[in-house]
Amino acid sequence: MKYIFCSLLSLLAFSARALDASISYASFYSPSGNYVEVYLHFAGKSASFRQLPDSSFQANVDVVILFKKGGEVLKFDKYRLNSPAANAPIDFVDSRRYSLENGDYELEVTVTDANAPDNISTYTSPLKINFDPEKIGQSDIQLLASLQKYEGPTENPMVKNGYLFEPLATQFYDRTAQTLLFYNEIYNSDKTFDGDFLVTYAIEEVLDEDQTKRIQVGYRRCSPEAICPVVQQVDIADLPSGNYLLVVEVANRYKEVFSRKSAYFQRSNPFVKSSREEIAGKVETLEDEFVSKLSDEELRYSLKAIAMLVDDHDGEVLNLILKDSKREAMELYLFSFWARENPANPEIAYDDYMHVARAVDLRFNNGFGYGFETDRGYIFMKYGAPNDVVTIEDEPSAPPYEIWTYNQFPATGQNNVKFLFYNPSLAMNGFILLHSTARGEVNNPRWEVELYKNAPNELQGSDYVSGTRMQSNMARRARQLMADY
Repeated sequence: MKYIFCSLLSLLAFSARALDASISYASFYSPSGNYVEVYLHFAGKSASFRQLPDSSFQANVDVVILFKKGGEVLKFDKYRLNSPAANAPIDFVDSRRYSLENGDYELEVTVTDANAPDNISTYTSPLKINFDPEKIGQSDIQLLASLQKYEGPTENPMVKNGYLFEPLATQFYDRTAQTLLFYNEIYNSDKTFDGDFLVTYAIEEVLDEDQTKRIQVGYRRCSPEAICPVVQQVDIADLPSGNYLLVVEVANRYKEVFSRKSAYFQRSNPFVKSSREEIAGKVETLEDEFVSKLSDEELRYSLKAIAMLVDDHDGEVLNLILKDSKREAMELYLFSFWARENPANPEIAYDDYMHVARAVDLRFNNGFGYGFETDRGYIFMKYGAPNDVVTIEDEPSAPPYEIWTYNQFPATGQNNVKFLFYNPSLAMNGFILLHSTARGEVNNPRWEVELYKNAPNELQGSDYVSGTRMQSNMARRARQLMADY
């Protein structure tokens, strides 16, 4: 799919309200005749919307499409496009299909706001069509915004092979884009191959005008047909910012390439594979990000909720930011933290986490700080929900205690990790972490003595200073529960 753009500087020179349209096209082969599809996408904010009798609003655009050859107009189309009626300005699209013979053409598209005739833009682009009915070939690659099953009239130029295609408005993918969806047709493979053939789809980084580097590749096998449609989705979540080519190649079983098509696109993904400090350095404004919508109180709450997820150095930085309470610093820290976790959509990662944080706050709140700041809340937020919890409330000579078990513990690579919390104060949710078998967490060799300190005369052995075990007692279950693997 080819994209046509007029110069932004030219637009500004003639009109501050120039109609913002993205024009693209793709050429296709058919036994009944070649054809070109022209796709138009209009930015609603750049068009004038008039009010309809039912109080809704509609934009009206006059479209002129010319196909020229040697300065002569060979094909001409003029029509008025009405946007869908809506309560506010919206983007809208259109698509047209034209039959054309092989040859070199110039495509010219002029769009005029019918409600503001001075609001006009013209787009031009060279167009080449060269299909051989006896040789392998490919259509232009069509970058798609969406694809869905369709059972309506087939005259719709956005419908092919039972699917409704929505072309991508531009060849630009911002950081929210997770996938690239494309459509390509392969022609005359039945006249070229006597068995299955290979379709390679690859992403190549554009290094300069003549050099690219292949950084991502996928394959699929196809059976020979007169027309083989290829619809493919490619993961670009981790694709860094840059200029790229999407390349589709047709090869035989020995990977000898018979045909190749490419489509240029740009990717903006500034936060992928970046540290929190690097992300903070790349942020120009946070006006449109989720952190700008949070109150000062919500910012502080959200920052405290991630304290258990940061390392010691970041923890010191976070404490200073919370102490100073400067909004700009709080916003930047919170955003950069979640942009590192989910570069494409930090807000989703934030919302998912805070949903859990609020529930943990409610569950473990003890009246002193937030529930996720208690020992149990801290461990829950840091490592997730345990696989098993045993609560003991009526054991002689011991305050209430809980033992959490994690069957698998990815943080350290251990299995059957246990955390022992106890409540010596008997306060509501007053549980304190006494001992854990997790590497890097509280490890107290004298945990059993501390837990049963109300029975000091039942220490095992005579070393009352450094002894670690209590005498066996059927009423004491902690040792068995902690050792029960």
